[in-house]
Amino acid sequence: MSDSVLDDPDVDRDVVRGFGARTGLWVPLVARSATIGVIAVHDKVGPDARFTSNDLRLAETFASRAAVAVDLSQRIARDALRRIVDAQELERRRLARELHDETGQALSSILLGLKSLDEKVEGDDARTAVADVRELVVATLQDVRRLAIELRPKVLDDFGLVPALDRLTETFGVQTGIGIRFESTLADERLPPEVETALFRIVQEALTNIVKHSRARNISIVLARKPGAVVAVIEDDGQGFDPAAVREGGFGLEGMRERVGLLDGRLQIESSEGAGATLIAEVPLG
Repeated sequence: MSDSVLDDPDVDRDVVRGFGARTGLWVPLVARSATIGVIAVHDKVGPDARFTSNDLRLAETFASRAAVAVDLSQRIARDALRRIVDAQELERRRLARELHDETGQALSSILLGLKSLDEKVEGDDARTAVADVRELVVATLQDVRRLAIELRPKVLDDFGLVPALDRLTETFGVQTGIGIRFESTLADERLPPEVETALFRIVQEALTNIVKHSRARNISIVLARKPGAVVAVIEDDGQGFDPAAVREGGFGLEGMRERVGLLDGRLQIESSEGAGATLIAEVPLG
């Protein structure tokens, strides 16, 4: 409590002057031993604007109940987001499997049929037409396989994060011409599936952003263990940006933060105009 907020060294005087406050009372919202907010009250109604110990106890009672409500609301929102993310990954896995097993096999069968047809048709025009169709089917088959990998690479489920990122960065370098270096200290260690998925998606989104916005020539990705956590660091030598000026959700950052937040991790972005960018995703383990 403060009987004179303008004389209180812990109060932002410019803020309280903005709405003419004279007295103040602050009570933290505490849920599960963590402070999740604060209740601020100014200028008690009545002849005396100062707050009493009874007012403080009343505010504390209200704060304890409000903290429970806020915490419950946050947990419900978090659980809903987790279900959405899980459903998205499940649908990605299903679509990738269908593209690979059904569409891919159907196109491969068409190629075999075209090969047989090519041996039977006569005339240059007919053979040219068959060759043109074969080229179209081959290009389509390559696109289908690429889409299946982008949706949900099978190597991620079968062999883990490191091989999946190895394949992702190799393909990315070939397709874009950008120099990319991937290093990992995890060796053959497997992480919890939700951690592997989250980090793979974050690296995937970061690479997409770099191609679209950064004009980078080189990229470095490091995956490392630290006590109780795993860290992914993505750096580029592009044109950089001002993180504070990026609109909410820009560059896919909101989705990255949501994925890391669901695992109680943190996402840090360091960049400035003309100086490249560094993205650090840290996720606790155990």
